[in-house]
Amino acid sequence: MSEIGLTNDPARMRHGSNIGQPMTRREGVLKVTGAATFAADNHPPGMLYAVPATATVARGRLVSMDEAAARAHPGVVDVMTTANRPKLAMDPDAKTNPFMFRLDLLQNEHVRYAGQPIAVVIAETLEAATEGARLLKPRFEAEAARVTLDDAESFVPEVVGAGNPAEAAIGDVEAGIGEAALVVDTTYETPAQYHNAMEPHGVVARWEGDKLILDMPTQALAMAQQRLAGLFGIAPTDIYIRSPYLGGGFGSKGFPAGPQVLGIMAARMTGRPVKLVLRRDQMYGPVGHRGPTRQHIRVGLQSDGALTAIENRTRTASSTFDDFFEPAADVAHTLYAAPAIRTAHEGVRLDTGTPLFMRAPGEASGSIALECAIDEAAEAAGMDPLAFRLKNYAEREPISGKPFSSKALRTCYEEGARRFGWAGRPSEPRSMRDTSGRLLGWGMGTATFPALMFQAKARATLRADGSGLLETGAHDMGQGAWTALAQIAADAVGLPIERVEFRAGTSDLPDAGIAGGSGHTATAGMALHSAGQAVIAKLAEIATADEASPLFGAGNIGTLARDGRLVRRDDESRGEAFGAILSRAGLETIEADGQAAADPTAQETYAMHAHGAVFAEVSVDPDLGQIRVTRLVGAFAAGRVINPRMVQSQLYGGMIWGLSFALHEHAVMDRRTGRVMNADLAEYRIPVNADVPPMEAILVHEDDPHVNALGIKGVGEIGITGTGGAIANAVRHATGRRIRRFPIGLADLVG
Repeated sequence: MSEIGLTNDPARMRHGSNIGQPMTRREGVLKVTGAATFAADNHPPGMLYAVPATATVARGRLVSMDEAAARAHPGVVDVMTTANRPKLAMDPDAKTNPFMFRLDLLQNEHVRYAGQPIAVVIAETLEAATEGARLLKPRFEAEAARVTLDDAESFVPEVVGAGNPAEAAIGDVEAGIGEAALVVDTTYETPAQYHNAMEPHGVVARWEGDKLILDMPTQALAMAQQRLAGLFGIAPTDIYIRSPYLGGGFGSKGFPAGPQVLGIMAARMTGRPVKLVLRRDQMYGPVGHRGPTRQHIRVGLQSDGALTAIENRTRTASSTFDDFFEPAADVAHTLYAAPAIRTAHEGVRLDTGTPLFMRAPGEASGSIALECAIDEAAEAAGMDPLAFRLKNYAEREPISGKPFSSKALRTCYEEGARRFGWAGRPSEPRSMRDTSGRLLGWGMGTATFPALMFQAKARATLRADGSGLLETGAHDMGQGAWTALAQIAADAVGLPIERVEFRAGTSDLPDAGIAGGSGHTATAGMALHSAGQAVIAKLAEIATADEASPLFGAGNIGTLARDGRLVRRDDESRGEAFGAILSRAGLETIEADGQAAADPTAQETYAMHAHGAVFAEVSVDPDLGQIRVTRLVGAFAAGRVINPRMVQSQLYGGMIWGLSFALHEHAVMDRRTGRVMNADLAEYRIPVNADVPPMEAILVHEDDPHVNALGIKGVGEIGITGTGGAIANAVRHATGRRIRRFPIGLADLVG
């Protein structure tokens, strides 16, 4: 199942390491043959179907609906409304921590955004439930909707993103701007974008007394248990969640969504299993999105191109009833060596669903604006964009002054530029054409994303038959986590991967934390590594105390686990198989637990980030303004690579999303009703295969001894952060036009 070849640790490869190998997905055959069971594939006996009816106005009050007509439809079992919904143990609008987002669970008649659930029809068939929801024909008293950044008063939020301060500064920005020989003063706008994972949000819920059994996609099993336990007044251990596969999450499945909870309420109301799965158009509101931003950026520089100041003042939006503000300005903290940096956020409240974490939250929106502004500064200084970035290369994190735990960005610049052919780039815009006469442009962008770790637990078991069992409640959203984690697990216990059973994806396993922030492999992987080390230590205690073992007395010397054997550290020819040690001790199995968490001392000492450089080529029709990305080359340094095949796949996915950000993706709002007008995959444009150019993702070697013991950083989100800016800069180089509102379209380049 594996291909021998790539590895980033030759010394370990000599001992048959699983880490560093480009193994294919362990669940790949199940997925391509349709045998993988996603949440909506479950059909317990007696199951009913639930379909939410949703608000068609963004602000106002539900006045009436024809509940009788819905109930009269054949197959409809019940209609859940504000009047008859099951009582909850906790107010859906209550918050006991910043990550407990408010939910719309039919608590009253007030409408807070278009698409808000206002009732749930429960029926014997999906068709009956869908028709019943249509028959409700709700009527509303509507108020004027606030849906743009200019529709509401601004204020300074307490925090942005995941608890970041709304404002941060180092040095005197006004002095830096005042002494600058050149100043770039510009504003960039990014639109609201909506999660469009292939798998919609859904749930199959079944109650057995006060015990709840769920098939539900989630990026955080234990967090989902805690939230649902609070809402329903039961113990978290009385909730069993199966989530073996996710058809994408990107942050939207980090927390239970309101419609999923409504499905659970419907099951409690009817006493039968219930399935509720959102239609594509129903995902534009209650399950999160990326908030819009307007970023006012000032860059000061000396005549030689050295930066004197960077400032980003961002306006962004949350809902009227909750708080999540896109931390777009904060990416300016980490990239360029300016002596003065200031970032600030102001918020507005709009009649939309609450924005949430969406792949590279803050960094995606912030980096596309910053990288374009940096190119504007390079142009003002008369410098090549790459030379300008190298001139202002930060050896320490600018905002904090901390050294980086590792930083191979120079190598990323060099290798990416070499493979792309950047040295041949002419400086003048509109100076290159392809053989058909289309304008060509080359652009670049710097990629960065923090190296995060959360808390997790795992359990390791060795068996007398020489096999191992590694368990953690890990999540695979399609990124290959189960393959990479199994590789880490196998190495942790010194077994070939085919001798390791890996269990994940259910809530009865040790808590693997959240699969988000590009931190899942580091977090769950370190927990597995810790558990593996612990069980090997137990085995070594048995062997070194056993006079019949060749390892007797080697306690002070130490042992190593190699290919299912324990061997002496000073003489690997002396050792014995795991099974022999256990059998002689009269044990069928031996197990140990492990856990992982970020090292607070290292975090306080070092700035921890992954880095990269992306180079883009675009072609533009000079008459029609049609843009095609024709080449993308990215070079990325993200610590130790567990599985190069999976890493490259994640980087490609991020680069494609960056292309989408630059050229395709945005929500079109009807300002009269507050409704999203392109709430489907026909009108909400995301790249298809024909939009994706030849791509290259170069894995730059990087050792990081500080982020964690395995040296792992995340790769799921970094690919977006350099790509959008690279493409926008390439469009400028091709056409001579600097477009400051995204996505860039035909109308921006014609006329």
